[in-house]
This record gives sequence, C-alpha cells and structure tokens, in this order.
Amino acid sequence: MKSKSLLKIMAIMILLTMLASPLALAAEETPVSTSPMATLFAFIGVIVLLLVLISKFDWHVMLALLVPLLLFGALPSVNIEAFKAAFVKGFGGTLGEIGVVIALGCIIAEALKETNAVQRITLTMTKLVGKNKMPLALAFTGFILGIAVFSDVAYIILNPLVHSLAEAAGVPLAVMSTGLVGALQLTHALVPPTPGPLAAAAVMGADIGLVILFGAVACFFGTLGAWAWGLFIGKKIDVMPSKEYTGESTGLEDTENMPGTANAFMPILIPVLLIAGTSVAKLVLPAGNMLLQILNYLGWPVVALTIGLWLAYSNVKGKEAKNASKQEWVKTGLQNSAMILIVTGLGGSLSHVLRGTPVVDTIANGVVNTGLPPIFLPFIIGIIGNTITGSTTVGVITAGSLVAPMLGTLGISAEAAMLAGGSGAVIIKYVNSSYFWVCTSLSEMEASQGIKAYGGATFVGGICSFLAVWAMTGLGIL
Repeated sequence: MKSKSLLKIMAIMILLTMLASPLALAAEETPVSTSPMATLFAFIGVIVLLLVLISKFDWHVMLALLVPLLLFGALPSVNIEAFKAAFVKGFGGTLGEIGVVIALGCIIAEALKETNAVQRITLTMTKLVGKNKMPLALAFTGFILGIAVFSDVAYIILNPLVHSLAEAAGVPLAVMSTGLVGALQLTHALVPPTPGPLAAAAVMGADIGLVILFGAVACFFGTLGAWAWGLFIGKKIDVMPSKEYTGESTGLEDTENMPGTANAFMPILIPVLLIAGTSVAKLVLPAGNMLLQILNYLGWPVVALTIGLWLAYSNVKGKEAKNASKQEWVKTGLQNSAMILIVTGLGGSLSHVLRGTPVVDTIANGVVNTGLPPIFLPFIIGIIGNTITGSTTVGVITAGSLVAPMLGTLGISAEAAMLAGGSGAVIIKYVNSSYFWVCTSLSEMEASQGIKAYGGATFVGGICSFLAVWAMTGLGIL
C-alpha cells in the first residue's frame, strides 16, 4: 500500500510539472496582486499562520504550507488566475529542476548505509586524523557523511563507535560526540546533493556547483567551531559512555564486508566534483570548448548523481543484498524523498506567488534602508524556520522561498543567500527537533545536557559557517 501511495504522489507531482508551463504562460504578465499594504499584511499573516499551525497545533509542514498559501489566494486583492498560474509554475518548475536529483540522493544515502560505506569512511577518517584526535576525526567524518546521508541515520550507525571511543579515551561522551553531531547538521544544511540545500538552491536559482564549493568552505569552519565547542563543554557534562553500547560491535572490525576506501568515498565525491567542476569550468573555459561541453553534461546533477548511484551500487556484495538493492533500497529512498519533494514544490509555489506581489520590494527595501547587511535576512529567516519547526530542511527551504524574490533589491547573490539561510537553519537544535532527541537519547543525556552540548554545537557551528559566508560575500568571491 505504501508503494502505491508513493506512486500516486509521484504521479501528481509529474502532472503538476507538465501543467506548469501552459498555465504560467497564460498569466505570465499579470501580477498576483497590486496592493502593497494588503499583500504586506497578508504575507505576515501567512508566515504567522504557518508557524502557529506547526508549533501549536502540530500540523505536518506540508499542510501548514499549503493552507495559508491557499487562504492568501482567496483574498479580494488577489488575481485568482495569476495566483493559480504562479502556484503551479512555482511547484512544477521547482520540482522539474531538482525532483529527480533529490530522489537519487536519497537512494544513494540508502546504498551507502546498506553497503557499509559509512563504516569505511569513518575508519578512514580516524586513521587519517589519528587516534589521539578522535573527536576531530569524528567531526570530519560527520562533515563527509552529512553530504549524502541523513544526519539521524548517520548518528545511529556511528553511536556504538562514539561510546567505545569515549570509553577507550576515558573521557565524557560529549567530548567525543558533540563535534560529530554539529558537523552532520552543517553539511546536511549547506552542501548539495543532500536534499535541503539542493531544494533551496533550486528555489533561489543558485548555481549548485558554486553552492557545493562555497558551502564546503563555510562548513569547514563550522565543523571546527562545533569540534571546539565539544572540547570545551564536553568535560562539563558528566555523562560517561554506556555499557549498553560499548558492548555492541562498532562495525569497524568487519573490514571484509566493507568496500575499499576509494569505493566508499566515490559515490559522494564523484558527483560533488563533477557538479562543482562544471561550475568552475564555466568560469574559466570559453564557450564551445569541447571539455566544457563534456563537463556540462556529466556535471548536470541528474547525470552526476546517476553516476554516483552506479558507484554506490558497485559496492553491493552477496545475492541477498543485490536483490534488496533492486527494489527495497529504491522504495526506501523514494519514501524518504516524498515529503521533501512536496515541501520543496510548495516552497517554490510560495516564492513564485510572492514574486507577483509588491510585498517583495516593500520588505527588501525595508531591510536595505535599515542599514543591516542584506545577508542577515536569509540567515534570520533560516533561524526562525528551524527554531519553530525543528526541521533543518524546512528552515533552509523556507529561507530560500521567502528571500528568492528579493535578491535583486537586496543586492546579494543567490548562492550567498542560500548559504546564509542554511547557516541559520541549523540554529538552534533543541527539544522540538527529532534529530536532537535521536542524539540525546542515544547518548543517554538529559534534555538540559543535550541542549548545552548538541544545541550549543549547532549554534556555534551555524554562527561560524555564517561568518565564513559573510566574509566570502564581503570579499566579493561569493
């Protein structure tokens, strides 16, 4: 039944994508609304209602996005035909850009988990950094894994290892785990092809390759910040490793069932290098160059992630795993991507509807007139979206959807705005976040201890990442 429901959802998305162009052309020149004050108050009402429905009434984010948006369309000052055209164009156009890529990314994540590539990457990072710097090794393991694997899944897999390493080092658990928790969230929020930043980049029209390059730089500094916070606060949180987990296998002993080091990294690194390399090639190679033409195809995210999927599947061993990879892994990946696809599409609808109203210029000009650096707007929206909903993905998509129509007035690049929103979307992880509870419960911490350690790590990491984005923007390289 789940598979049939999933297929129905996918069919509806495809239908909306097909309808996007003709409906949009029919009312392309017609504004959604021409009343500045009415749309400003309506915009504020949409955002307030969205947050109230999620935080107070516990609505699913899909309905919490859809209902306020439809109520906006029913206002007397709104041109209904233009609203419908903008809604469909935003939904279909956004999914048409990255829908397949999000699905491929989720399937790759499932394959990395099932083929023990996660354990091989962890083992490699610990050897590379050294046993005397295990918290740093785990932090950079999180940096790598967060690009492709969902944060909570990665932490669940690595949890026995974290406890065992803390016990061997004779240190409180938080010393070993905090940097990992922060780093997993950072690349999950800022570096495609993980779904959140991929969706936000599509909504904002950002170059995915440049987002990968500069997002990785920002996350590098954020990871160092989260690691440093772990060293500082970890010794003050009196929670030692649990015997319940130190007795479990860490998965690092069974190297025979792991892929080789290169094979484990390639499903993540090759797509990232192809996409980012294409963006760099466009800056340095002349139009018509043969290498540029080749990279322009191979670096197309759909092709790049299909290559990554093939590389991930090349690590499959055993008849049972091969059979599972053909159906079960794909089904699980598609199920994981379904909610993200719907929310991404609705985010695109919200962005396109707002572009057809005067509220965009009203807010953007207001920010500019305050003297506050425009880069702070997406950062603050990302913080609000994450803090209210508890979802990093929702935070980064919300920031992208709201800021995208304002980019021209704000005078910042789509890439800078997207990364600023992503940096805000990891601040702050606390009790309304499922990721917070996964990490806190597996660490056997009290909520207050989890807030200090893991909430602090995402706060410090997000701030450090944002400062890096702000600096790169100020230097004119982003």
